[in-house]
Amino acid sequence: MDEPIIDEALRERLKSALWFSIGKIVDEEIIQLNVNATPQFIGALTEMVWAQLENISRDLESFARHAGRSTVNTDDVLLLARRNEGLGELLKAFVDEENAGKLADKGKGKGKGVAKK
Repeated sequence: MDEPIIDEALRERLKSALWFSIGKIVDEEIIQLNVNATPQFIGALTEMVWAQLENISRDLESFARHAGRSTVNTDDVLLLARRNEGLGELLKAFVDEENAGKLADKGKGKGKGVAKK
């Protein structure tokens, strides 16, 4: 499988943004839990999350490719979550809610359902 070529500077910027976001989340949690977290912990957690994101992205790309598509869609994400029952149910409910909202918005088109005099 060919690995996409990503600019190393972009990769580092993305990892830095991830580190910053994880750091903020950890800071919020340590205040609530009244515990400490070292910078090494945040770094290790960031590396673990990065590795998971790489695995997830490869799986999603494989699912889309297997379905003959070049774009990942919600079906791929739901397939990825199939082994985590709670997550799968949450995602399915979210997708159903979004789809219901789109259907409702479709019926609100210009002049539809409005009687003109």
